Order: sequence, then structure tokens, then C-alpha cells
Amino acid sequence: MTFTHLDDRGQARMVDVTAKQPTIRSATASGTVRCGPDVVRVLRDGAVPKGDVLAVARIAGIAAAKRTPELLPLAHVIGVHGAAVDLEVTDDGVVISATVRTADRTGVEMEALTAVAVAGLAVVDMVKGLDKSVSLADVRLERKTGGKSGDWVRAE
Repeated sequence: MTFTHLDDRGQARMVDVTAKQPTIRSATASGTVRCGPDVVRVLRDGAVPKGDVLAVARIAGIAAAKRTPELLPLAHVIGVHGAAVDLEVTDDGVVISATVRTADRTGVEMEALTAVAVAGLAVVDMVKGLDKSVSLADVRLERKTGGKSGDWVRAE
């Protein structure tokens, strides 16, 4: 097996994508903030003392997608040409989905995952005063398109 992020001495490196041609790529990730019924009720009523939880989380997720290379040292700086973060309050908490698009030399899987994770953390931050037991769970890639490896969709 070849490890693309290691050089011939086994040291971490950023993969050189200079010679690759830009292509249209997208990735969608999801995650859940698990909340108890009291927090779900307050979210549905729009009565969280800190304000509009879903709006803050949406903006946090979009901003995070654009800042992924600052957080992940081997991630490439790429153009994030589109980022959408959707949040839905369910009986179990808040379901988050983020889709990130680019026309660049490498994919946006990490940007989509980062958007979901940070949006989820924003929800946790906004409601932790109501319930310290809220948790961020199941952050995962759902699908990706484009690039050398082609399209992929989670099987479940």
C-alpha cells in the first residue's frame, strides 16, 4: 500500500497536485447533534436564550468549509465555490447536512466534513446552557463526485 501523504523517508507531506487538471467536484457530509426532548422543544419554539441556533450554525459551517486548510495541516488550499449547510430539528436533535462544491485539482470531502462538524459544534455551543449532555455524533461523508476516483455514495 502506498501512503500518499508520506515521503520516501516516511515523513508527512502535502501531496503535490500541480499537474492535475481542475475538475468539478462536490462532497456531501452529514452529522447529528443529539438533544433531549426539552432542548428539542426550545429549538422548535425558537426560544433558545442565545438566539437563532440554526442560523448561527449554518453560517459557522459555511465559514468552516472555507477555512479547512487552516485546521487540517495537509489539506490543500482550494477554491470553495459553493457551500450549503442545512439543519433540521428532529425528535432526537438536529440533523446537519453540508454540500461543498469546487472546480479545482482536489476534492472537497474534508471541507464538507469540517462544515458539518463546526455547524454541529455551534449548535452544541448555543444549547449547552440548557443541557450539558448534548453531543455531536455520526459525522460522515455521504457522497462525493468528480476527480480521479470518480463518484462515490455511502451504501447504507
